[in-house]
Amino acid sequence: MLSKKLQKLLNGQLNLELFSAYTYYAMSAYMDERSLDGFSHWMKLQAEEELMHAQKIYSYLSDLGAKIEFLALEKPKQDFESVLDAFETALAHEKKLATELNEISISAFEERDNTTVSFLDWFLSEQVEEVAQTTTICDKLSLVGEDGHGILLLNNELRDRKREESTAE
Repeated sequence: MLSKKLQKLLNGQLNLELFSAYTYYAMSAYMDERSLDGFSHWMKLQAEEELMHAQKIYSYLSDLGAKIEFLALEKPKQDFESVLDAFETALAHEKKLATELNEISISAFEERDNTTVSFLDWFLSEQVEEVAQTTTICDKLSLVGEDGHGILLLNNELRDRKREESTAE
């Protein structure tokens, strides 16, 4: 049985994952407005991943008979100073997700809820990848600065990103 505290924390994370998808779709639109289809593609795939994360949490809560609560989503940031600004915003958000997931995992550990700790392990590993990947893109964008050729090369690189198959069902 999932404690009320963990139900609340996991519902909060479910809603944060949905907001994350909303945020990445807003970033994708920003990129589309600038004809940066590769960056837009990357953001859309991120949005899909966040929806998959939300679905996993939803299923976990449902499987345990916990109440699922949907909260209002705030409007995501839609205007950015640059492509780098958008990715720095994405990086800050991914770090926030990692922190929140870690806090939930700590709470589950303190409650000796090993099932939830195990469930969250996949998310924590996933966040390490997400932060690393987004950091790499930020680093590359910092290197090219406002150079249009460099931005277009990165745009082309990100256009090749493939959809990842879920390994944690």
